[in-house]
Amino acid sequence: MRKLSVIGIGAGDPDYVTVQAIKAMGAADVFFVVEKAGDRHDLVDLRKQLLQRYAGDHRVVNVADPLRDRTAPAYTDAVEDWRARRAEVWERAILDELEGGRHGAFLVWGDPALYDSTLAVIDGILERGAVDLDYEVIPGISSVQALAARHRIALNRVGAPIHITTGRRLAEGFPEHSDDVVVMLDGERAFKQVDPDGLYVYWGAYLGTEDEILIAGALSERAAEIETVRAEARQRKGWIMDTYLLRRSAD
Repeated sequence: MRKLSVIGIGAGDPDYVTVQAIKAMGAADVFFVVEKAGDRHDLVDLRKQLLQRYAGDHRVVNVADPLRDRTAPAYTDAVEDWRARRAEVWERAILDELEGGRHGAFLVWGDPALYDSTLAVIDGILERGAVDLDYEVIPGISSVQALAARHRIALNRVGAPIHITTGRRLAEGFPEHSDDVVVMLDGERAFKQVDPDGLYVYWGAYLGTEDEILIAGALSERAAEIETVRAEARQRKGWIMDTYLLRRSAD
């Protein structure tokens, strides 16, 4: 039987890699590196740095990621189609490059269980039934955890829930019955569309890297600054990953 490790490698800082992740990297024979069109060179370099530091004798197999239709009106259907095509490509790579009894691995930014499709794709491979496969999941430090740590705040407040959502959902309205909302994948800057009255924002970009940017304060006072800084950073680097917490004042 083939074995896979799905290894969370944190939000960007090599020191975010856990001891469990280091042990899993040291045990793997083959690393499947999913290459997306226009992959960011600094993130590719960081992944290589982690393998050089922590992996033992290993082989790297590059897997081309199928393109995803981001313009389709049916968002969920488009994502499911993309995952199905991913499963086909990954299945072929595993069959061709990982012999029975050997140990393969996927490196996942942040945590594999939070806003990542790797586990869903592997479940799709298993459902297809062509690969005899067992896998384990190694948790990692997510951008949400890194955001809270770098701002020196706790996400939770006594007796209150935490709501984690996307920019797409936030644009539809601030979640009801929630005073603490973590927003990920907000390419359209949905924080501009909510009523800022009584809201504080804790924003972070490139968390865990040397390019990290942090901004905090009343949303009414910081929204324009975040938008400007975000645009400048994206222009400079060619990409941006950011996460933020919107917190309603206890008053």
